[in-house]
Amino acid sequence: MTGHLIGTRQAAWAAVLVLGLTSGGVIGGGVARADNGIDKLSAQQIADRSRDALLSARSLHLSARGTLGRGSPSTTLDLTLDRDGNCTGSVDLGRSQGSVRIVKRGNDIWVKPDADFWKNQVPNGGAAFAAILNGRYMKGSATDPRLRDVTDGCDLDTFQKLVRDHADNDRGTLNKGRKTTLDGAPVVPVTRLRDGRTQTLYVAATGKPYPLRITVRGGGANAVVGLSAFDKPVPTATPPPDQTYDINALLTRRTAPL
Repeated sequence: MTGHLIGTRQAAWAAVLVLGLTSGGVIGGGVARADNGIDKLSAQQIADRSRDALLSARSLHLSARGTLGRGSPSTTLDLTLDRDGNCTGSVDLGRSQGSVRIVKRGNDIWVKPDADFWKNQVPNGGAAFAAILNGRYMKGSATDPRLRDVTDGCDLDTFQKLVRDHADNDRGTLNKGRKTTLDGAPVVPVTRLRDGRTQTLYVAATGKPYPLRITVRGGGANAVVGLSAFDKPVPTATPPPDQTYDINALLTRRTAPL
């Protein structure tokens, strides 16, 4: 039900990252220490090392905001996720279309849409769902096909597979910028011009060359993606039982649309 809509937004933002990572560089989070020498490498070498660093991460925090094209809403993502499929965060669909809180731990997943989501995304019966839940999370299994897109979007393995699958997508002109700083950290920007868009990726110039920020401008896009907290544990807190409602019980309620 909610899974397809949320998963679509996550897939769109993942596509932004793939476009940047496989054809440029990105910057990294984590504690930066020794100079890693990437400013002496070519733009493509920086891109490759940045991508490899991202693929080695066991967990990370992803934040993204902006629009991917003319007429599309300004979407916001804020997710912390790992390779074990643990995840916590939120997705805002923009233009008062609604937002959803997501928590996944092991084989359990909790999803809490707000009132705007129910109103706009489930116009036929959304009010009934909202009334039944009364501010609680829907709880289900990560294997539930109705939540499959949400489950996949909360798995770092899925995201890293997208990056691997597009590793040879190198269209466009790639250029290396001068070493600079981002939020006080030394970085090297790498810019690619492609399909009327300018993608700028910032790569950590100290420590491991993780990706830290990607900006996409032009062609109707105006987006910023941030990556941080590499290899930091995903928060373990889950909604308490009195704040959850089983999704199977919800969907079998007579007042709820099937």
